[in-house]
Amino acid sequence: MTEHLKTIVVDEDNHGKRLDQFVALHLPLGMSRSQAQSMIANGHVTVNGVPESASKLKVKAGDQVSFEVPEAEPPEPEGEDIPLTILFEDDHLLVLNKPAGLVVHPGAGNAKGTLVNALIYHCGDSLSGIGGVKRPGIVHRLDKETSGVMVVAKNDHAHQHLSAQFADHGKTGPMERAYLALIWGIPDRRSGTITTFLGRSSGDRKRQAVVSESQPDARHAVTYYVVQETFSQEQNGTDLALVECQLETGRTHQIRVHMAHNGQPLVGDNVYGSGYKTKSAKLNPEAAQAITDLNRQALHAYKLVFEHPATGETMHFDTEIADDMARVLAALQNV
Repeated sequence: MTEHLKTIVVDEDNHGKRLDQFVALHLPLGMSRSQAQSMIANGHVTVNGVPESASKLKVKAGDQVSFEVPEAEPPEPEGEDIPLTILFEDDHLLVLNKPAGLVVHPGAGNAKGTLVNALIYHCGDSLSGIGGVKRPGIVHRLDKETSGVMVVAKNDHAHQHLSAQFADHGKTGPMERAYLALIWGIPDRRSGTITTFLGRSSGDRKRQAVVSESQPDARHAVTYYVVQETFSQEQNGTDLALVECQLETGRTHQIRVHMAHNGQPLVGDNVYGSGYKTKSAKLNPEAAQAITDLNRQALHAYKLVFEHPATGETMHFDTEIADDMARVLAALQNV
């Protein structure tokens, strides 16, 4: 995919418009506001030279808005026969156990082979029009290399209802999201709360970082953790822990950034824990090999609880930790 940089000065007529609305006005024909929002979220839009990740930012007359315009893609992804592990499905939604390595949504560099392509093929005519188009409604995401349970909407009503629940983060309903993470080191406290502001890293726009509240794209982020199991390799002083993490907020890479900020980055996380990569060589050979084979951050979304958008029933799903992570844990337990 080729891209070119476009810079537009906001005029008086567009003063006060949301950033995503303004960018969408200047995208090639066939590209949507949701694509503008994706460009903003992924750091492809700057305002007065500063990367901006908040779609709702109001632009002002005189602002210089720059963005990389991707070459137009086909308007709708095509179905592909990609195996899925379905945990539940009815006319309204589908719950699945996403494997590590599967990208959720088509995008730059991932036009095919995504979860959306698989869902279009799997669901066929059971998808009703979401936004006027027959496509699955992605109401939350997992990183490509994160495994675990996800829910997908199959119609507009389910999409809106589930999206509202995720936005509410369980404050007024049963919504609950829990992850298992294997980390380097053992937290000082068996349980705790990590509260920061997260925003785009000044050194790398593809990374998130703990930032000052005053940074324009800073977003409040809260993660609760509980230590489930510890692994101490006394012969070489290398400690690890399995922690459960629950989200009060759902920011990009939140658990990965928060645990690294706490001094215990995720095993296998080459973005936020690259300085710990050599630690695996100090483990027993079986564990070191299992981590090499893992080849991803050790993070699994094992629990999801939500209210069914049509029946009102509380739906509760637990998934076994992914096999590659399970092999690492088994090797650590064999010490």
